[in-house]
Amino acid sequence: MDILENDWVPIENERGSFEYMKRRIKPLPDDELRAILRAADDIIAEGGRTLLTKILKGSKERKLLELGLDHNPSYGFYRHLTLDQITEKVDHMIQSGFLKTEGNWKFPTIIFTPLGWVIEKDRRAEEFVQEWDRWLDNNVTPLNMEYLKDRNRAMIFLFLYKILCSRDNRYIPFLAL
Repeated sequence: MDILENDWVPIENERGSFEYMKRRIKPLPDDELRAILRAADDIIAEGGRTLLTKILKGSKERKLLELGLDHNPSYGFYRHLTLDQITEKVDHMIQSGFLKTEGNWKFPTIIFTPLGWVIEKDRRAEEFVQEWDRWLDNNVTPLNMEYLKDRNRAMIFLFLYKILCSRDNRYIPFLAL
């Protein structure tokens, strides 16, 4: 994969003089971008590039399985690639501004950038809507909604907005829990 360097390049402006601007890096295809963001969501501020790469590879490593990361929807998304190839894609996501690393040099962790979080927040809200749809289709009534309690507030508001926009009255009993 050819990753452009994130350096300063001269760009000619409308007056014919040159200004220096950061070179833009072309993002990965949408399905790959979303898969990497979803894999990262379960380890944000807790795991680093290596763990993210192993989730995307579908590693059977004991630690990964003990943490339940094999249940992540993006687990094994890149099973056909090598770890080095997957690491290149993760690094591309960092260089293109969707993810970043934070923390000390010995154990930096992955976090979302604002751009990455906007995309992932929408996807997670949609996953919750789909979960509720499955429950409704299978006549499952959850005991409570405690699992939503410690989630990101903006994501929950987006989820509720999606429920509202659906105009589906079947959701009303869930909202009363």
